[in-house]
Amino acid sequence: MYRDLVTDVFFDLDHTLWDFEKNSALTFRKIFSDHGIDLDLDIFLAAYVPANLAFWKLYREGKIEKEDLRYRRLRTVFDSVRYRVEDEMIHSLANSYIEHLSSHDHLVPYTREVLEYLRPTYRLHIITNGFEEIQAKKLMNSGIAAYFDQVINSEMAGVKKPDPWIFNLALERTGAKPQHAIMVGDNLEADILGARAVGFHTIHLNVHNEPPHEYGSIIHDLSEIKSYL
Repeated sequence: MYRDLVTDVFFDLDHTLWDFEKNSALTFRKIFSDHGIDLDLDIFLAAYVPANLAFWKLYREGKIEKEDLRYRRLRTVFDSVRYRVEDEMIHSLANSYIEHLSSHDHLVPYTREVLEYLRPTYRLHIITNGFEEIQAKKLMNSGIAAYFDQVINSEMAGVKKPDPWIFNLALERTGAKPQHAIMVGDNLEADILGARAVGFHTIHLNVHNEPPHEYGSIIHDLSEIKSYL
């Protein structure tokens, strides 16, 4: 569908290539053990996963800062499951989480297969809202850094997806034209609507079970990219 149009493929990182939920769960298991947190991990994660997405939306919209995100998502979840934790411990857990998260290397199914398939034909890049200090470690530790020519992050850009500036910066740094670029991501608002506003083609990796829409192509696992590129 896009084979004769696209020269550059831009990927989101978390939830799209790097298996955020699995790596995050492993990180919490470790830091709970290290800090003596006696709370069932499944109970915690059931509350944390949606809360984290909600706080990332606030961060993406510029309504909270990075440190607020790191603290408030934990404070909110511990309070919601009625597990008493002092603020000092919250801050320690937040720091340990960032320290250890990027050491885990689980990828979304078919990531390596798809990158191997695409690399001979297209230039591959990353556009991520993730924190600069850990996104590079995620790429290196999971063994996929070498596939990408450019990695554009929100701290570098000074804005977050879906702001058009980060997508225009990506085009500038790669020399790609929007009509020859495609964005692949899991977040409809940040990745798909943001990229389409600048003129990208889009493929929505719908891992959050969002309803069907008409904003570009929709897939449910990465291997389906081969039908489009």
